[in-house]
Amino acid sequence: MISSLLAGAGVIFAVSPSNAADMPSRTTVKMTVTAASLAYGRNAPHINPEDVVVERGKRRLPVTGFVPAQGTHAGLDLFVLIDEASTPSLSIQLDDLRKFIRAQPATTAVGVGYMRNATVQLAQDLTSDHAKAANALRPPLGYSGAYGSPYLSAVNLMKQRPEHHNRREIVMITDGIDPAVRTLGMWELNPNPNVDSASNIAQRTGTIIHTIYASGARRSDRNYWKATSGQMDMARLSDETGGKSFYLGLEDPVSYSPYLDKLQEILDNQYLLSFSAVPEKKSGLQRVKLSTPIVGVVLSSHDGVWVPALRQAE
Repeated sequence: MISSLLAGAGVIFAVSPSNAADMPSRTTVKMTVTAASLAYGRNAPHINPEDVVVERGKRRLPVTGFVPAQGTHAGLDLFVLIDEASTPSLSIQLDDLRKFIRAQPATTAVGVGYMRNATVQLAQDLTSDHAKAANALRPPLGYSGAYGSPYLSAVNLMKQRPEHHNRREIVMITDGIDPAVRTLGMWELNPNPNVDSASNIAQRTGTIIHTIYASGARRSDRNYWKATSGQMDMARLSDETGGKSFYLGLEDPVSYSPYLDKLQEILDNQYLLSFSAVPEKKSGLQRVKLSTPIVGVVLSSHDGVWVPALRQAE
């Protein structure tokens, strides 16, 4: 009888390590998430970790944390990037932008830059001196250079920023038209590879990109198909990176104030999400879907999260 029990125990001990080996390895990854209420004029209610569902395909991933971006978690690095190709009449919007920058909380560092020749010319690097950042704003030159892609400019900035625990967000003010792409005039039919690059880098670095449409000064910018294509590219970039795209058709708004008020509402209703992902043989972006059972609340973030390779994760 004792021999039988020992034999049984031996089987158990032999099977358990095998089962453990079959379990997938996991690594913790993080995302910034915006919670929005579908009811007009209402903020989303407080959301608990158990109210967040993260899925990759048909697999539900364990949520390990979901904390409001407030208090010790409120840190934010926010860049305002203006396309140098925008019409100088954008100057009438600068007071609204200055007011928005000055109103940021002490936990937000603000930088101001101008997109030109696929780079960003910093007028003011990240600073907690919001008055200084606001004063760095100036009207655009009306010319973005021979290789003036706003998307490659954003890539240039994101690649230069060091890793940091703060949230990362960019407000791009542009018409979205990319002179660096040559598409034989078929702007509306060809996906822009520079948008893909900007989206991938943003998701890899955890950067949320919001966009505001501003008409361009170039004569070619008046082409309907180019303008529409540029606006669609802007909207796609914001959608894939968890941001918001603001536009009023192909017209410039009288004031940016409604846009900036909505943007502030977004910044004030963000959470820091952490969950367990399953690494693969190669590092890469993994598409995930976020949802909540709370009625009338929508969660938005990047389409994907960067997960290090299995060996790196271990």
